[in-house]
Amino acid sequence: MNAQPSKDPLHGVTLEMQINSLVAQYGWAELGKRININCFKSDPSVKSSLKFLRRTPWARAEVEALYLNSLKVKPASRNEPAEKADQAPVEDPWGNWRGNQPE
Repeated sequence: MNAQPSKDPLHGVTLEMQINSLVAQYGWAELGKRININCFKSDPSVKSSLKFLRRTPWARAEVEALYLNSLKVKPASRNEPAEKADQAPVEDPWGNWRGNQPE
């Protein structure tokens, strides 16, 4: 028997797992802005979201699309150095002490 991996990226990922992952990544407020449905805006909970999304195919498709998109985009790691353009210029606190005075 050949066990081939599924080509479907959502294979084995439940809707509840998707919602929990999106809430952990974005939070309810940002999720409500990204997907305009009331179950994310008004008294949001995983239970009410699951109930709505299981009955509403277009909303479930949007949640699945956002989940797949969130898998592609990885947030920057805290250990990675930021680019110089993103950093504010740092003044040398010891510049005057070193005798770097103009003549």
